[in-house]
Amino acid sequence: MKNDPRSHGLWERSAPPAPVTGALTGDITVDVAVIGAGFTGLSAALHLAEAGRGVAVLEAEEIGFGGSGRNVGLVNAGLWVMPDDVPATLGEDAGERLLALLGAGPSVVFDLVERHAMACEPERQGTLHCAVGETGLAELEARARQWQARGAAVRLLDAAETAAKIGTSAYSGALLDLRAGTIQPLAYARGLARAALAAGAGLYTQSPVTAASDSSGLWTLETPGGTVRAPKIILATNAYTSRIWPEIREELVHLPYFNLATKPLSDNLKRSILPERQGAWDTREILSSFRFDRAGRLVFGSVGALRGTGGPIHRQWGKRAMAKLFPQLEGIGFETEWYGQIGMTADSLPRFHRPARDVFGFSGYNGRGIAPGTVFGRALAQLALGEIEPGEMPLTTSEIRPVRFRAAREAYYEIGAQLAHATGARF
Repeated sequence: MKNDPRSHGLWERSAPPAPVTGALTGDITVDVAVIGAGFTGLSAALHLAEAGRGVAVLEAEEIGFGGSGRNVGLVNAGLWVMPDDVPATLGEDAGERLLALLGAGPSVVFDLVERHAMACEPERQGTLHCAVGETGLAELEARARQWQARGAAVRLLDAAETAAKIGTSAYSGALLDLRAGTIQPLAYARGLARAALAAGAGLYTQSPVTAASDSSGLWTLETPGGTVRAPKIILATNAYTSRIWPEIREELVHLPYFNLATKPLSDNLKRSILPERQGAWDTREILSSFRFDRAGRLVFGSVGALRGTGGPIHRQWGKRAMAKLFPQLEGIGFETEWYGQIGMTADSLPRFHRPARDVFGFSGYNGRGIAPGTVFGRALAQLALGEIEPGEMPLTTSEIRPVRFRAAREAYYEIGAQLAHATGARF
């Protein structure tokens, strides 16, 4: 996208073509306007169109351009936050309602993939959260207890079981979450778009919203080529929010994340690593993630941006770290690379906002975008349809509160990742 091979890397190379779309021209009126063609906006558009409502999606770039087309592709259940901490923060009823919704989120994703025959490489073998040392194992023991108390299909593996699942003895244990899995994320976004179009939604790419005005109960969204009028707006731009209600961006700290992908590995190598094809990540503060795509490429990622001095530092770290985990991959380089931005909130919980009359949206996915984006998009559609009230949403409405020293924190994350990776995995 934008002639930049580092924007979406492997996912753009291997995804089925996007459905044919173009920029908005002229003036249209619909029941609901959606800003942003990522998981949340496309899920909302699909559910609205299937309910018979007129909906138009306005995307400044291309389908899945933001985090939806750049992420690792782990379809996780729940949040980064410990399960017991969610009701402690949000209240018992609201917290448990959110955990139940997000715990079932992967099933919603995989059901949509099956129902609409999306070619997005779904693998529903679970995920592995890998423990680094005794501290990491204690964290996963607590996560396992808290999820199991809620009936979740999770199991704590010991070191030997973990080594058999992953193909390395580097970890002291792992949490196997059988609710979860992996997909090709850009292909999934394009699949959602194709399904929404088939249901009757309008989808306009290269159509940035430059202004929004409210008059007599009707919103007017202006783009370079035309306008959309609608009584309700769903704002689904998350970490890539810019022109419209930019204050949402002010409450998010951008955390850069990159991925490096090998060429397709031989059958012998593929059998020696993640033989059951779970997606995996570890408990380090600057974490590593790894998974296979359908063609047998190992996708290896971590915190950092592949720009400036970060590019060579993170590439070299990737080679060292991958070979340290899997010595049989020594000398195997990377075929593609890409990176994007994760929108982080102060407490690692997402936000539900209503910045203006009949304007609503979620932001702050904190690295958990696929399943939450899908179910949050459905909830936004239900709200727009009048099927639920604002008080029945997965989160209560929150004020938009800018993060103090946001730019400094973002620089700290980017530079800190470089410093950590410059010396990491050397021994």
